Formats: sequence, structure tokens, C-alpha cells
Amino acid sequence: MIEFDRVTVTYPNGARPALVDATFTVGEGELCLVIGPTGAGKSTLLKAACGLVPHFTGGLLTGRVVVEGRDTRDALPRDLADVVGVVVQDPAAGFVTDTVEEELAYAMEQLAVPAGVMRQRVEEVMDLLGLAGLRSRALADLSGGEQQRVAIGAVLTARPRVLVLDEPTSALDPAAAEDVLAALTRLVHDLGMTVLLAEHRLERVVQFADHVIAVRADGSVLHGSAEDVLRTSPIAPPIVHLGRLAGWEPLPLSVRDARRRSPVLRARLSTAGPAAGPAAPIAAAGGGLRAVDVHVLHGRVHAVRGIDLAVRPGEVVALMGRNGSGKTSLLWALQGAGPRSRGDVRVGPDLDVDPARCPPEEARRHVALVPQNPLDLLYLTSVSAECDASDAAHGERGRTRAVLDDLSPGVDPQSHPRDLSEGQRLAVALSIQLSADPGVLLLDEPTRGLDYPLKRRLGGVLAGRAATGSAVLLSSHDVEFVAECATRVVVLAEGEVVADGPADEVLVASATFAPQVARILHPLHLLTVAAVRSRLEAAR
Repeated sequence: MIEFDRVTVTYPNGARPALVDATFTVGEGELCLVIGPTGAGKSTLLKAACGLVPHFTGGLLTGRVVVEGRDTRDALPRDLADVVGVVVQDPAAGFVTDTVEEELAYAMEQLAVPAGVMRQRVEEVMDLLGLAGLRSRALADLSGGEQQRVAIGAVLTARPRVLVLDEPTSALDPAAAEDVLAALTRLVHDLGMTVLLAEHRLERVVQFADHVIAVRADGSVLHGSAEDVLRTSPIAPPIVHLGRLAGWEPLPLSVRDARRRSPVLRARLSTAGPAAGPAAPIAAAGGGLRAVDVHVLHGRVHAVRGIDLAVRPGEVVALMGRNGSGKTSLLWALQGAGPRSRGDVRVGPDLDVDPARCPPEEARRHVALVPQNPLDLLYLTSVSAECDASDAAHGERGRTRAVLDDLSPGVDPQSHPRDLSEGQRLAVALSIQLSADPGVLLLDEPTRGLDYPLKRRLGGVLAGRAATGSAVLLSSHDVEFVAECATRVVVLAEGEVVADGPADEVLVASATFAPQVARILHPLHLLTVAAVRSRLEAAR
């Protein structure tokens, strides 16, 4: 169905090829997973598979890409529209209508699908992806996860033979991600659809993959079965690292398989000493963040309902919950720029500052927020200009660049922010916020587009901020990242707090938010491979 024959892609002014001599075949009715470090060339591979490279992006492509018998050298992206459906990394960037139902119907209108068939397909896709309750909602009012599901649905209604998806679960809560992946699996198994999917959260999808394409940092490609590729890959989910540590052969790719092999390991761990986890909050006299009876209304939608929340200096607190539970609305209300219908929010060393009632520059010194899309903070034409503007705000030249070099060394100061990788964009946005040295740091889904090494680096940055007395509150669907870095977890549902406690207690007790290691080793309170290794070493 998809054939790459010695494909090399070089973008204009590129220092090196983005993809090097890629040769592989994806058969009909296969789900093929594309993995690799951030910025390695996964998106380039996906774009080449649907003709966007080089017809839309520019650059030089050598070799041949053939999709269902059509050579992309001759077939423009529009000529492949009836065969290939594409879901991009930022779903909102691809929307062309105003409401959910209109967006689901748009692609079929362009393909002249009869009205009766259109209505039937819209209803089927709504049921498949749980969108019926959002039918008349404005796309701009949806959460990031809801927008992701609509983007996938808008492609599925056209019934393509090939589906290309770039991080389709990055904005979804674990339950919604499972629903989407189950739907994709049904399409592959029941309808023979071919799916080419790039994803960083491998723990969610690797067990569904028929084959894996690993794009290395130098742009070269390795293709094979999931077990063969992941056996030596530095980019691998926690279950694979646990299997390597335990010496399991063959390597398990699902929690079910790993659980069956784990009794001996669980017995060893249950007799060992305590495991090392995220550091406990440091002692602090005061400060942090306190919210009392916070309400947020968006028209008729009561997004946040009377939340009381305190985050102490030294804490890294994770805010979790399904899509639409009110996490983003709460973060913006705490930061002061978002609406707050009722309630009181206080920050500062003496908890006497309401960020919504002081000038933005003063508020930024107390509380800073990095949004879901870092580009929302980046509006100038180069990284250097962004850093200079940030320095001008607090009067210390070079400070923002110094923070950026610590977070992500080597970012070209002349690069446009839109040309950076996801990890580099996040680093620039985070450095701008950290340069003001805020006492409270808020982050909304900070791991979208980040591979496992970059997540670990980000976790180290947040731990460092907490160690110096900052209060960190992050919203995330990434349970593995939360397990690595959070000292406490707060779970929201329908705008209310339904759980609040130490990370190991809340995550282990949750059927939805438990990380892979906790699922495999339950009932032990172990969340990460590092914690397992620490306990095994303590037993020696």
C-alpha cells in the first residue's frame, strides 16, 4: 500500500537531510508505528507518504514514494485525497469550518459524497469517537483533546484507504486515547485500512502495531517487528525498559503479557526496601499558591466548580482528568489572564497578591503559565528577538538566553520559532517564563511532541525549580511523565476535585491514570522503572 524506495529528503537551507535512504513497505491492512527522537524526521516521513513533501513543503526528494500504485512525483496531494487521509499534529490548524458537525462533513462535500451517505457517515464517526455530545459545539470552544478527536473524525468520514496520523493521542486523556486507538484497530482489522502513525507516547500504542519504523537522529531508518526494533532502541516505553531490567525474553509489549511474567519480580520487590521517588516538598515558611472556591463559566458551561487548591513551595503537583474536566480553565484562572466567575486566588511570598488584579509584568514575577501550544507565547520572527523582548521586560540582558541554553543547548538564535522542533519551542517559551523567576509555575500539557529523553530533561528542570522554592502545577494526560516528576496528584472531573493525594497513592489506585509499571506490579506502590531499579539495588 505504501512503498518507500531509497527516499532522501533535504529541505532548503537544511544543514543535513531530514530523511536518509529510507526503504520500507507498509502492506494493506497494517498499522505501522513511526518512532524516533524529537526532530529526527518522523513528520517528514509522514508528509512524504501523502505527497506534502516536497509538493507543499519544498525541498528535494530523491527516490520514489508510491501510495496504492500512485507515484507521489506525479500525484499532487489533492490527487491523493480520495486515498490518503491526514491528521496533523496541531488539529486546530487544519479546521476549515466552525462547528463539529460541519467539520465532519467538509471532506465529503469536497469529494461529492451524496447527502444521505454523508449523514450516515457523520453519525457513525460520532458514535465511533464519542463526539455525539459535541455535535453543535463551536470548534474554538473545544478542549485540545476534543479538537483532536474531531480532526480524526473529519478524516475518517471520507473513508480513505490509508490513514496518516501525527501524534493522534498527544492531547487525549488515557481513556479517550484508548478509545481512539481501539477505533483505529477496528478500522485496520475489520475494514483493511492501512494506518501510518507517529507517536511519542509509545506505552499507549506499541501493542497495536504490526510493524515499527524507527527514524534515527541522523535521519536513517530501521524497519521491522515491534519486538525486534524496540529490543535495542533508545526510544522505548517503560514496559520495554522493565523487561530489559528483568531479563524477560521475549520482550513483552502489553501489560497483560508483562503481568504474566512478573510474579517472581514482584516477590523480589515486595521483600526489598523502599524505593526512591520524587523528592518530598522542601520546608518553606510561606508562599506558593492558594485558591478558594474558584468558579469559571464559559457561557452556559460551568467549567470549574468551587475548587479549593493549595500548592506549596517545593511541590510539583499534577492536575489530571479526562478531556473537558476543567484543567485548562483552572490554570488560566489561577494565572489571572483567564476568566474567574467567583472565588479568590492568592500568590506571592505572603499569599497576598491576586494575579488578576495587578499589572501583567508584576503578575508575571509571581505566576507564569506555559500554554498547551508554546507558539501562543511566541510572536516575533526569531528566537533572538523573543529573548531580547523578554530581557527588556525585566531589564537584565542575556538572562533569557542563558536559561534557554540550560534547557536546550544549541538552539539557533536566528531561527523562526515556527521552524523549531516541539521540544525547542517548549524550551523557548519556558525560558521566557522562567526568566522572570516566578514563585509559581503553571504548565498546560507540557510534554506534547516530546520524546522520553526530553521528558526526563523537563522533569529535571521542574524538580530544580521546586528545589529552589517554586511551586509547580502542571496539567497533563501523560501518566508516565506524571509518575516520574510529580510529588502529588489532583484529579478533576466535571470541574470538581475528586482526588488529591501523594502521587503513588492516587496513581496506583486509579484504573485510568496508573502508569505501566504500576499496572504490571500492582499492588506494589511502584510507578517507574527507576523506582524498581532502586528497590532491587537496595535488596542486594
